[in-house]
Amino acid sequence: MDKMWAGRFSKQLDKFADDFNSSIKFDSRMYRQDITGSMAHAAMLGAQGIISKQDSETIIDALEDILIDIESGALAIDMNAEDIHMFVEQVLTERIGDTGKRLHTARSRNDQVALDLRLYMRDEAAEVQRLICSLMSAIVAQAEKHVDTVMPGYTHLQRAQPITFAHHLMAYAMMLERDLMRIDDAVRRMNCSPLGSCALAGTTYNTDRMMVAEKLGFDGISLNSIDGVSDRDFCIELMSDFATVMMHLSRLAEEIILWSSWEFRFVELDDSFTTGSSIMPQKKNSDMAELVRGKTGRVYGDLMALLTTLKGLPLAYNKDMQEDKEAIFDSVDTVKNCLTVFAPMIATMTVREDNMLAAAQRGFINATDLADYMVRKGMPFRSAYKTVGQIVGKCVADGRTLEQLGIDEYKQFSDVFEDDLYDDISLASCVAKRISAGGTGRESVLCQIEHIKGVLDARAE
Repeated sequence: MDKMWAGRFSKQLDKFADDFNSSIKFDSRMYRQDITGSMAHAAMLGAQGIISKQDSETIIDALEDILIDIESGALAIDMNAEDIHMFVEQVLTERIGDTGKRLHTARSRNDQVALDLRLYMRDEAAEVQRLICSLMSAIVAQAEKHVDTVMPGYTHLQRAQPITFAHHLMAYAMMLERDLMRIDDAVRRMNCSPLGSCALAGTTYNTDRMMVAEKLGFDGISLNSIDGVSDRDFCIELMSDFATVMMHLSRLAEEIILWSSWEFRFVELDDSFTTGSSIMPQKKNSDMAELVRGKTGRVYGDLMALLTTLKGLPLAYNKDMQEDKEAIFDSVDTVKNCLTVFAPMIATMTVREDNMLAAAQRGFINATDLADYMVRKGMPFRSAYKTVGQIVGKCVADGRTLEQLGIDEYKQFSDVFEDDLYDDISLASCVAKRISAGGTGRESVLCQIEHIKGVLDARAE
């Protein structure tokens, strides 16, 4: 197959070098974006009189047919082509002859690939956001069932204070909401068209870059043609956002792995999202959550790979930049796969409320509430803190909980204690008293749920 750029050369490219240089095996996934961009470019060329209206329409019709044929399977992408751009142009020329050769007027592969990548990442960012919303919906559905389910809250992985399972889950919903906003911001900055930058210096033709940008749904154009072809900030920004999504998924995955262990038994994952052991018949492994946790490092690596590729590159386009796509595509695929498996895994998991409550009843997680009780009775907080520490020490030595100490035993530590302390340190009361905005109290958690529902409803419109 002759190269489109072969005119300058007297020898064929070495076969191994040809394969080494080729990107068709991975950039072929951008065929839709490549054809869509070419159709907008052809329309502009015709409107500006750079090519005839008839040639413009012929090219657009042929490109539409090529897209239909690829998507129907009637046209297979030739993996011997150099890249998706050359493949589409070659098929176009085969179908409509020399008219097809007019398409590449006033553009370069440099701005063409920059355009395709922006279109692709815009599409994929929207899909990632849709999947994040699905996961948020699953989290909200579980939270609504467990607004009154008491569990121990942890710091340092030690039982700290009583909270509700809904409150814990909604912390992840808030993280995912920020992920949505970060992606919004990245897409807003990305949404300008580089097409018309050509190789790096622009073109001598009287093009209308804004017409192309508007046809493709961009907010504007890149204002510097060198930057237009060499910028990959948008990839780095979105990959950073995807890495943050994965970090959040990994944290939740780690908790699910702990919660589903026999040591916790707070949740049980559905059989559809667990696996067994080849030699231990009793095992039920949280492999999907473990894989998400593991794949997080992969997405981090993709980001670091692209940052390293771009480090020190002189302007404008360099072949090094072909290395952006495999890292970008892997990052996109991985985060989408992880989100796709995570939402139904959360939706179908069984929550063991009794085990959560039993864990909350151990570990003195109502000790802060006992200190607050003493403060309300007039004792300075630091004094109350010390006294409660002494009471906990006695309970530990006796193998009892705070609720199991008698009032006479409490009065040995301070005269401020009355019979009403038992209501004050009950787990239900400890949770209910957390009335501050954002806290674990029932009304606060319901407000959090309604907030996330509003976010999801707004995005569904």
